[in-house]
Amino acid sequence: MRRQFLFLAALATLASLFSSCSSSLNVLPKSSIGKFSSSSSSRWSFTSSTESFPTAEPSASVTAAAASHRKDKHGMPVYAFSERSRLVRTTAYCCKESDHLIYGSKNATGTELRYSNRVRSAAADWSFYPVGTVFRIKGLPYLYVVDDYGSALTGTGTIDIYNPDHATMNLWGTRKVEATVVQWGSFTRSAELLSKRTSYGHCRDMLANIVRQRPDLVSVAKR
Repeated sequence: MRRQFLFLAALATLASLFSSCSSSLNVLPKSSIGKFSSSSSSRWSFTSSTESFPTAEPSASVTAAAASHRKDKHGMPVYAFSERSRLVRTTAYCCKESDHLIYGSKNATGTELRYSNRVRSAAADWSFYPVGTVFRIKGLPYLYVVDDYGSALTGTGTIDIYNPDHATMNLWGTRKVEATVVQWGSFTRSAELLSKRTSYGHCRDMLANIVRQRPDLVSVAKR
């Protein structure tokens, strides 16, 4: 009986984990999310002084295919949405950086930044990787979910990987990795969120690029 109880408890834990990756996201303006809280940040801290990121070299086929694509300002390929495996420039950030302190441990959707042994948060230009996009990085066991953005990412295919502290952030640095999109996020949800933040230039730019690709969302953008 005890074994059956433990098994059911484990299933409930897994269900809770994957439900956090769903597209049902809270709507909160990032400018009003709140101050940094060490207690809430530690909730998602899974790192240790021995953690490393043994990313694998991008495959020859992905590297070769990248050469024929137009490039962003970092010289990285810009992909069509039909191409799920891609060569991506990645950087790293943490909620303790000076420009993120006002948001604390919250992402751009108003929920907690994730950093567990299964699911981790990432930031990107939502017109390249709409909110809720799930991807893997070759060589690593985690699922990464795009639930944040940053002004420096706008207009590029760069993905910013969330880390809970400066040491882990610096360990990641800047890397070119092979990323595979597991599931695309929602342009509609991205437009809904960004339409409430058009006082910020990077939000306006992302929203305009979404509408350019999805003219059917112009009414959403004007709400």
